[in-house]
Amino acid sequence: MLVHATRKTIEDSGDKITDEEKQQVEEAVVSLEESIGSEDLEAIESSTKSLNDVLTPLTQKLYAQEAGEGQPGEPSDETSDNTVDAEYEEVKEVEEVEEDEDKKEDK
Repeated sequence: MLVHATRKTIEDSGDKITDEEKQQVEEAVVSLEESIGSEDLEAIESSTKSLNDVLTPLTQKLYAQEAGEGQPGEPSDETSDNTVDAEYEEVKEVEEVEEDEDKKEDK
């Protein structure tokens, strides 16, 4: 799962990351795949940690780039405000209305 998600992230990033960064991630992925094939739990854990160490700063960089793409004061399509102010009336259930009427009669 981690291997597939990592490769998908790298593929989707396109030219937002350098070839060197892609190479580092690919080497870590290959190492993890080899560890999985060996079924050595310690090697798998070590390779997973190595991949996460390489991938975490990279994904932070990608998210920061995506967040910075929208210019201040210029709403993007995803964040445009399509809300409409409207008035509403709270509708009471029949039991609540009857209870309110009973309370009025008791007074």
